[in-house]
Amino acid sequence: MTILPEQVTKLSLTSVRGNTMPQSSPDDTRYPLPAVAAGLLGGAAVAAVTLVFAPVGVAVGVAAVTSLLLGSSIKLADQWEKAVVLRMGKYRGLRGPGLFFVLPIVDRVAYHIDQRIRTTDFGAESCLTKDTVPVNVDAIAFWIVYDAERAALEVQQYQLAVVLAAQTALRDAIGKHDLAELIQSRKELGRGLQETLDRKMHDWGIQVQSVEIRDVIIPKALEEAMSRQAQAERERQARIILGTAETQIASKFVEAAKTYSENPVALNLRAMNMLYESIVKRGSLMVVPSGLADSINLPGLMGLAGAAGVKPPTAEAEQQEGDTSS
Repeated sequence: MTILPEQVTKLSLTSVRGNTMPQSSPDDTRYPLPAVAAGLLGGAAVAAVTLVFAPVGVAVGVAAVTSLLLGSSIKLADQWEKAVVLRMGKYRGLRGPGLFFVLPIVDRVAYHIDQRIRTTDFGAESCLTKDTVPVNVDAIAFWIVYDAERAALEVQQYQLAVVLAAQTALRDAIGKHDLAELIQSRKELGRGLQETLDRKMHDWGIQVQSVEIRDVIIPKALEEAMSRQAQAERERQARIILGTAETQIASKFVEAAKTYSENPVALNLRAMNMLYESIVKRGSLMVVPSGLADSINLPGLMGLAGAAGVKPPTAEAEQQEGDTSS
């Protein structure tokens, strides 16, 4: 099967993100009224002069030819455009923006070059990273035609050339980076692509202002595996933190035990504090071992009970209890 160059161009145009590339061919029908009006006025003037010296038929023919030539010589370009004028196939210069004139028949407008900032989205599908992971990467480039003459004369279909060059540079950059670098260093990758494309397209009259990586898509199975790996890593960190906390608590208990063994008074104070906290939180009745009661003197117990709000029984209360029992 033989593929003609024209078919290759069409396949390339349709394979870039599924969109048709914009063309820069001139459209002389955008502003028909000025050309038509000028042609009619010029033809009418020529007809009026010709009627003085020639018959009506000749005057009408001359007026028609004059109107056609005058109307075809008037061209217009938008504010953001430059018109590339060729004379008999040779470059004559840039015209516009606004109204300009060309010589009929010998001059023609080959291109209208848009000099605004343009955006081109491109991507690389199923590319292998440095660690052999297949990824799909989507990016967008911001570029501008700063030299319309070079863009028209140095490269054919510069819009397509920008896209294809960007795709090639993106694939090359993906093969030089690991998956983690692609995900974490998108700005650095975009900056490197911008510098590479700007060096390549400088001779074309095109400046690449920035390249942004929009998305890095990995296979679903790999995404699930990475999720499980991240979850296992979080569980490991949680267990390490819990073990570290228990180790620190145990070491503090050992230090406290040494302090209490060397200082019995400190141990008694700690026991009184524990008894006080239990009475305050759980009520006024507390059963304690006899050894703890012997280690704490009676005034200390009374002080704890008073702090907890427990009042000792009075004589009147004892007499009322005796009467009730009798």
